[in-house]
Amino acid sequence: MDSIHVTGIRAYGYTGYLPEEQVLGQWFEVDVKLWLDISKAGKTDAIEDTLDYRTVINLVKHLIQTSKFALIEKLVTTIADSILAQSDSITQVQVILSKPAAPIPDFGGKISLEVTRNQA
Repeated sequence: MDSIHVTGIRAYGYTGYLPEEQVLGQWFEVDVKLWLDISKAGKTDAIEDTLDYRTVINLVKHLIQTSKFALIEKLVTTIADSILAQSDSITQVQVILSKPAAPIPDFGGKISLEVTRNQA
């Protein structure tokens, strides 16, 4: 199966367990892998024969900016489920959500969650 990778989607959001995360917010980064058949677009060179990935980018950014969950597990699952609901042509989606500046003392790394979901 063919796939489209969209990486480096960044948006500022208010999801987090700590109260200050939900008030002050923080940056999130998302990478998405979409499985779908792109063979028709490969022949026709027409955008209507494929997925316009700008819609996926806008959806991810909107969900990060407007959601206010306690857990990033809820946010990453919401993103994956929303992408699948948006298009019947996507058979599977993988979403990697990263929190580059986790509010953990003496920790300079990032936290990432990865989910893979299939079309029901």
